[in-house]
Amino acid sequence: MSYKDKYNQWLDFADDDTKAELEALTDEKEIEDRFYKDLAFGTGGLRGVMGAGSNRMNKYTVGKATLGLARYLKSKSSGDISVAIAYDTRNNSQYFAKTAAGVFASQGIKVFIYEMVVPVPVLSFTTHYLNCTAGVMLTASHNPKEYNGYKVYDSKGCQFCTEDAKNAIGFINDITDYASIPFMDESNLITYIGENELSAFLAEVKKQSLYEEKSDLKIVYTALHGTGNIPVRRMLEGMDVTIVKEQELPDGNFSTVRSPNPEEKDALTLAIEKAKEIGADLVLGTDPDCDRVGIAVKNGEEYVLFTGNQTGALLVKFVLTMKKAALNEKSTLVKTIVTSELGADIGKKFGLQIEETLTGFKYIGDKINKYEESGEQEFVIGYEESYGYLVGTHARDKDAVVSSMLICQMAAWYKNQGKTLVDGLNEIYDEYGYYLDYLDSFVLKGKDGAEKIQSLMTYFRNKGKALFDGIDEIIDFSEGIRDLPKENVLKYIWNDGSWMAVRPSGTEPKIKVYYSIVDPVKDNAKARLENIRETIKEIING
Repeated sequence: MSYKDKYNQWLDFADDDTKAELEALTDEKEIEDRFYKDLAFGTGGLRGVMGAGSNRMNKYTVGKATLGLARYLKSKSSGDISVAIAYDTRNNSQYFAKTAAGVFASQGIKVFIYEMVVPVPVLSFTTHYLNCTAGVMLTASHNPKEYNGYKVYDSKGCQFCTEDAKNAIGFINDITDYASIPFMDESNLITYIGENELSAFLAEVKKQSLYEEKSDLKIVYTALHGTGNIPVRRMLEGMDVTIVKEQELPDGNFSTVRSPNPEEKDALTLAIEKAKEIGADLVLGTDPDCDRVGIAVKNGEEYVLFTGNQTGALLVKFVLTMKKAALNEKSTLVKTIVTSELGADIGKKFGLQIEETLTGFKYIGDKINKYEESGEQEFVIGYEESYGYLVGTHARDKDAVVSSMLICQMAAWYKNQGKTLVDGLNEIYDEYGYYLDYLDSFVLKGKDGAEKIQSLMTYFRNKGKALFDGIDEIIDFSEGIRDLPKENVLKYIWNDGSWMAVRPSGTEPKIKVYYSIVDPVKDNAKARLENIRETIKEIING
């Protein structure tokens, strides 16, 4: 079916509001982009721009995903099936959550849905805590305000990995008649949950506490209009915490920031202004679904923004130092293939096993599941360069609640030694060498953009070692490496241990390029990084 046929089909069955939105479209490219494909599962489930159309997030695409998921869950089990549902502060998140609840209930599936916004890790925890068959989180994480998404979790609270996602999408794709999706507003199968489950989650987070000595550390925290406001503040009780009031309350338009992504340097602008005003030592910012956290650290009169790799390396050293007596031959650190080797090097020095996964925290969660089943390894810490960390096994996804607590405790530990986190990072560089990590993301929207991303990946594969001098090895993860699922990722490794990785985003119309430069001299690393980045920009933008 052509995109125009699908457009006309939607005009036939859609509700009045959807029909009005579609009839108002005059740009043919816009119509094509909304209908040239169906919104599909990527590294984070469904994610897309909100609006009418098969390639958008709306009640019909949410309903289709939910109906397909319900049929998949029923195909796996003949017993009682239940699903936990939560949502973040984005526009339409609660609406989509209630839409999903109604569709599940129409299929005889019991639903536990939160009555208030909560972070992703809370949903991950709740799915297992309530013995549910699956979980669903309505969120687009750190994406711009136009986006929303639909993450699916297994009974352990881990995002659906390759096999589950593949099977579920098969059931979802079998649904072609949107008009037949059973939407329900109310059902006795739907139960609202809230404070009891959140408190149980926070009690588990508290068990991961590592340092509670008094300190005069001053902290500024911003929830960036997201779900972190209440749970993070409860975990930081007893510390000197100042809240960025302008960003405290939910706001699906994220009106005080360009993007609610702590990876973006301007996301913490208001928090840093507040920190300068009161002389705070540390700035924390969590994204809308509170699974990522970014930090800035006072260094003289200025504030230094840390990368995910830098914060991760510091957390590894802190956590392993505090847990040293409890570590054993089973203790394991898990990182992704595009995360710096610095944290892994620290882990090795503490005697930890190191495991690598594909990009996406679901693969780290899946490792935890497998460790529990086999008993051969014990998860200690997992993290990825994109500001996601997990300590403990209360969740199977990255958790900015436990991370915020531990980052603040780590900063207090250093401050009680007369040091800042900048000092701590420099100590790591002195011991392990200097690592310069960077990420470039190139946005290529629509059908044309998707085709260009595909052609760029073909170009990089064909160019091979001729892309740059000194490349020692190329790893093509699409061929299946070790026990990892096949993934469209290329990693170029230089003979000095530096590397670059290229991958299409699984959740946005982007191609991402990751760099990790190893050099004893910081200025040399910076110069080399800029030369490599310029070459990549010419290839992608040319």
